[in-house]
Amino acid sequence: MIAIIDYGVGNLFSLKSSFAAIGAEAQVTADINVIDRASHIILPGVGAFSDAAAKLRDSGMAQAVIDRAGAGKPLMGICLGMQLLFDKSYEYGEFEGLGLIEGNIRPISDVIPESFKIPHIGWNSLEFKKNSPLFKYIKNGDYVYFVHSYYAADCDDSVSAVTDYGASLTASVERGNVFGCQFHPEKSGDVGLNILRAFCEIGVSE
Repeated sequence: MIAIIDYGVGNLFSLKSSFAAIGAEAQVTADINVIDRASHIILPGVGAFSDAAAKLRDSGMAQAVIDRAGAGKPLMGICLGMQLLFDKSYEYGEFEGLGLIEGNIRPISDVIPESFKIPHIGWNSLEFKKNSPLFKYIKNGDYVYFVHSYYAADCDDSVSAVTDYGASLTASVERGNVFGCQFHPEKSGDVGLNILRAFCEIGVSE
């Protein structure tokens, strides 16, 4: 069973529907007992980093996520959920993340040309940087759907894919059993479903 963390931020039921489409059981939950029983954890998120980080901590889910990831349970952060995995965000200030992946969240306006629109919205291709288990069923150059104004920086060792939007932006990261996708797999058609399918297989004995 896949636990989709409910802390008041995120496109939860679209994610649940995506798992149903690949035949995987998923439960939207804020119950630590359910998270303990789950084989995998999804940390979703949309909106502002500071608000999401506060809600995650206030709900008790921040420490639960840190503890379960530390115990080796596969964890995937999606969009803002991926950004929360990092040390800090500089979105309208300086805010602490979960510290599960080294690096910082910075505005894409720092690196893209002024002529490019913010946020980065729409379909864009992936360029693989390492052989990730998430890419088991997709190929280099496949397109996924992005919506973001901030990106993961200072994290070269963890980057598994980038996308080009006037600059090379982090598209996905991983560190051990902790994974993150800046794009939305649940909005990325068959490619996104195949990424979710591959995530479900991580840590499962053949």
